[in-house]
Amino acid sequence: MAESPSDPQFWRDHYAAPSQGWEIGRAAPPLASWFVTHPSAAAGKRALVIGCGRGHEARMLAAAGADVVAIDFAPEAIAEARLLAAKEGVGVDFRVRDLFALGSERERFELVLEHCCFCAIDPARRQEYVERVAGALVDGGQYVGLLRTRCNKPEGPPFSVSPEEVERLFGPRFVIDEARVPDDSIEARRGNELFVRMTRR
Repeated sequence: MAESPSDPQFWRDHYAAPSQGWEIGRAAPPLASWFVTHPSAAAGKRALVIGCGRGHEARMLAAAGADVVAIDFAPEAIAEARLLAAKEGVGVDFRVRDLFALGSERERFELVLEHCCFCAIDPARRQEYVERVAGALVDGGQYVGLLRTRCNKPEGPPFSVSPEEVERLFGPRFVIDEARVPDDSIEARRGNELFVRMTRR
């Protein structure tokens, strides 16, 4: 098995395994509940879901009326995501893509949604991640994410992040509109997640 989360084979091996620790079979409740109470955040928006995995959040946004592109660099994840979207009858443009290639073309989005991606990458690449995400958004575009603040495996992934590090990394490129510990995380992650909402400067 590949050892680095920067190697696509690392994630291909994980998707080939019988189970994955991050998989809950649906959109993360803090994200799902926020978009239910803020329907205009998705409806009619051009949205990008990064590190989409099996596409649970991508399908959620598409069902809410967003025009969704969802990327992951594990072909196995994208194949399963396409099957699930077809089964539910929702349209998502799933692509096998490395998020660190974002910004290499003119395509821009009004919304970026993140779940389990930022905390899955090598922490040494977090500043690069911020630049790539900011570059994918239009001015005033929204970044909505669910990050991990405490993990069972310190060696990762996932790799935890503190609210202070979020401020330091994202602050130069984003206005942080909201950063809070959600009260509707799944039981295994309760108190260990940070819901963030930001506006690209």
